[in-house]
Amino acid sequence: MKGLKMKIKINCDMGESFGIYKMCDDEKIMPYIDMANLACGFHAGDALTMSKAINLSSKHNVEIGAHPSYQDLVGFGRRSMNCSLEEIKAIILYQMAALDGMAKAFNRKITYLKPHGALYHDMMNNEDILKTIIKAIAAYDPNIKLMLLSSPKNKENEKLAQSYGIALLYEVFADRNYNDDGSLVSRANSDALVEKETDVLERITLLKNEGYLYSKNNKKLFLQADAICVHGDGENALAFVKKLNSVLH
Repeated sequence: MKGLKMKIKINCDMGESFGIYKMCDDEKIMPYIDMANLACGFHAGDALTMSKAINLSSKHNVEIGAHPSYQDLVGFGRRSMNCSLEEIKAIILYQMAALDGMAKAFNRKITYLKPHGALYHDMMNNEDILKTIIKAIAAYDPNIKLMLLSSPKNKENEKLAQSYGIALLYEVFADRNYNDDGSLVSRANSDALVEKETDVLERITLLKNEGYLYSKNNKKLFLQADAICVHGDGENALAFVKKLNSVLH
């Protein structure tokens, strides 16, 4: 996307409350995003939370996507699990169908799928897992797109997805530092996050207008960006999403 201004949507993880436990202020944040990644009950969310989030997304005309994870409520889906490929396909199908079934009651449907937490990272690091998730989507509804991390492997991943009739969406993280190879700096490192809000907004403006971000070593990374991921559970999440909305829209 070098030299081209990009139209970038804002996507946010939502519907992550569970029973009496509340995560993220969905009602306040939903009006400022374009795409809602809705938890499907395995790392967070429950039937009522899913129902409310779908209804809220409909009210604000926000696109909804399934946000499936490993079956890990205790670890919030952030722990990698030693599942077989058959199990991974099954949990993807189960969660995707659950959310899509709920959405039909509101005359909505899911348009994309974005794995959550450890499953997302495992997908990006293991082609067999990526292929399994693509196969699950193709088996359920090939019109559903897969969202994954934009990287130098975009063309390779696109070729794989196209072989199963699946389209991809590429996302970039607003508040994460990147290595020179286009991968995210591990959260185990002290420089994983871009801490200053002004720095994050400057990076996103640069990406939108010039098509690249700087790595942590100041290397230009030209990344296709269909969406920017923001996290709705931060202390100043609402204020930040409003600012990001003004920059991108």
